[in-house]
Amino acid sequence: MQITIKGHQIDVTPALRKHAESKMERLTRHFDHLHELSIVLSIEKLLHKAEATIHVSGKDLHADAVAADMYSAIDALADKLTVQVRKHKEKLTDHHPREVLAARYE
Repeated sequence: MQITIKGHQIDVTPALRKHAESKMERLTRHFDHLHELSIVLSIEKLLHKAEATIHVSGKDLHADAVAADMYSAIDALADKLTVQVRKHKEKLTDHHPREVLAARYE
């Protein structure tokens, strides 16, 4: 998975980059077919905002999180993306047994 981290009116420090990459690498535990992840970190007045878009096969997943500091915003973003990736994987999974489908159409 290719991870791109950008800052909007903020310098992305090596510590922020490392924290974001370690949190987002956990997404591959749930779904292996993640192609590209783009993260934008920004500050609006006193709020720290983290946005991310994941390009998976056939779909784009987007989430954003706002918190008092950037590390908690990244943590909340990772949690939201984990939920979306699990839901996307669940939709792709075929829950019908093959024997029942074959018997039904004979």
